[in-house]
Amino acid sequence: MTLLALITWFAAVVAGLCLLAIWLIEYDKSDVDSHLPRTMVSAHAMLAVGGLVVWSAYVDGGTSGLAWTAVLILAAVAVLGLTMAGRWIGVYRMYKAPPAVMVPTVAHGATGRAAVPPERKFPVPVVIAHGVLAAATIVMVLITALAPGG
Repeated sequence: MTLLALITWFAAVVAGLCLLAIWLIEYDKSDVDSHLPRTMVSAHAMLAVGGLVVWSAYVDGGTSGLAWTAVLILAAVAVLGLTMAGRWIGVYRMYKAPPAVMVPTVAHGATGRAAVPPERKFPVPVVIAHGVLAAATIVMVLITALAPGG
């Protein structure tokens, strides 16, 4: 179970890094402010990667203290992740899908795409995969930490 938790945690981090890359790219191009504060996004990513390092140390023969440290880190990551998911759902519902055609944006005839927050461009399957992998990781890490000798 510990190795499977490591694999799912790593997969969740990879999916999260894909979302982070999209957010960073779109953040530079967006005329609309993001509903996800940079500090929240940064803390979520850094804690998740840091927790993965702690869990890797536990899998490599560490003590149960490392497992419980990973559980505490995951709790903070989950709170930040759920907060961001709630904000993303609000943005996803508020801003309809970006139009595929160019629309006028200023009076002098320039055209551009309709402005949406950067997180509106997240692919829904990647968001769902990230959430499912994160939930599975939390369950497996918690089961491992609660197991006798874990």
